Amino acid sequence: MPIHSADNLKDCEGLVTIGDWLRWTYSRFNEHELFFGHGSDNSWDEACHLVLQALELPWDFDASLYHCRLTETEKRRLHTLVQCRIEQRMPTPYLLNKAWFCDLPFYVDERVLVPRSPIAELIRNGFQPWMGHTPVNRILDLCTGSGCIGIACAESYQEAQVDLLDLSSDALEVANINIDRFSLWDRVQTIKSDLFSALSEREKKPRYQIIVTNPPYVDAEDMSDLPEEYHHEPELGLTAGHDGLDLARIILREARDYLTDDGILVMEVGNSCFALDEAFPDVPFTWVEFEQGGHGVCLLTAADLDRYRDSFAVGA
Repeated sequence: MPIHSADNLKDCEGLVTIGDWLRWTYSRFNEHELFFGHGSDNSWDEACHLVLQALELPWDFDASLYHCRLTETEKRRLHTLVQCRIEQRMPTPYLLNKAWFCDLPFYVDERVLVPRSPIAELIRNGFQPWMGHTPVNRILDLCTGSGCIGIACAESYQEAQVDLLDLSSDALEVANINIDRFSLWDRVQTIKSDLFSALSEREKKPRYQIIVTNPPYVDAEDMSDLPEEYHHEPELGLTAGHDGLDLARIILREARDYLTDDGILVMEVGNSCFALDEAFPDVPFTWVEFEQGGHGVCLLTAADLDRYRDSFAVGA
């Protein structure tokens, strides 16, 4: 998104240091009652994200150096970013073209959702205890968006080949930027596909030890109630029918065809977890509990998908 230079800096003439700008940004965010859900959950963390990253400073920048003075160019840039965040309700990761996932910096813009999935904790933990000692040589990230989940998996499983699938050509362009950023062209590839359709057309279907997916899952009611910040994100990556399960049903019906016998399916459905339990009352979904917060991620083994294949076929 192009950012235009701010002409009026009169309201912040007295802001000289990093600390001044952190305080001022924090106050402005509080004053305008922004919504925080794209990398932070409060105005202070959001102010730190915006100011420090815009100045190319690390997260652990020594607070004793907050007295360092800014250049006029840096001041103008910060003023413009803060005004865009307030006036346009633009999520900070879009303003900076940077979002963090699994402690890795990803390029993002309005072609993809801002990464924020609790699946990051599963990746850090190697999908344990479910994967055990199973060797992992192929991973599928379905509905990949920016590619953050699949690329983080590739960084965790450094011998694995990873396929990133998405219906959106725009999203795949962003994913390719991130593959290039992490120099993973030898192990990670993007494939344009409506869910599994591109794989189904192959003479020999690929099989994966891990299929991980964060598909669109926002139901009609939640879509109408989303804060303004979320309306900058592509609707294709959010909405999934009246109960949020349009894509989840298809994934549950078809995923087994692409899993190894010792493989797992990890699927995020967010607040639609209640609708999923209601839609398949005989299926004992494993709902992952996260130490660092988050919910709505279920996990099924290949054996689970075999056992409840008929239920998923009827429910779809």
